Amino acid sequence: MSEHAITETNTGIPNGKLGMWVFLASEVMLFGGFISSYVILRTGSDHFIIPAKEMLGVPLATLNTFVLISSSVSMVFALDAIQKGNQKGLIRNLILTLILAVCFLCIKSYEYPHKWHEGITLSSGLFGSFYFTLTGLHMLHVLGGIGFISYLLYNAKKGRYTAEKHERIEYAGLYWHFVDLVWVILFPIFYLL
Repeated sequence: MSEHAITETNTGIPNGKLGMWVFLASEVMLFGGFISSYVILRTGSDHFIIPAKEMLGVPLATLNTFVLISSSVSMVFALDAIQKGNQKGLIRNLILTLILAVCFLCIKSYEYPHKWHEGITLSSGLFGSFYFTLTGLHMLHVLGGIGFISYLLYNAKKGRYTAEKHERIEYAGLYWHFVDLVWVILFPIFYLL
């Protein structure tokens, strides 16, 4: 039996990829429950007060969206580089992804105190509760992604990935694109609508 056959499930999908998809499905349920609750309460509750757009910091959130989408692009370039056997390109793009992820967190850490100063807090109403819960949960996922990508970068510097052995880069990319997709949903529902 070949090594490749051992790592595949009966579906023909490698165990790691199937595991990542199952994990992401559970994450979809987690975020989906919160987001659908937010939408239902926002559209159906008389007590749901939406802060003025000036209080929300739309330009900063737009910049943060651009930063996170750019990090997703650099993750795609990292996978493409290793699939072509380009170790330097892999390392360079993983570093860029990490830098952009940290930038995202820095912008959020600047934004949070300003929200509190404007009166948007966990206890100020439904909007504040949902805002800090969902964006905080998202930030935890960004931190998890930073940890995962840092692990990949460490191994990439040791030369442990090749054009034939790049699955972990692909799995990290799936996770990172999910994290970005969640933000692409959170951004309009909190800042634009």
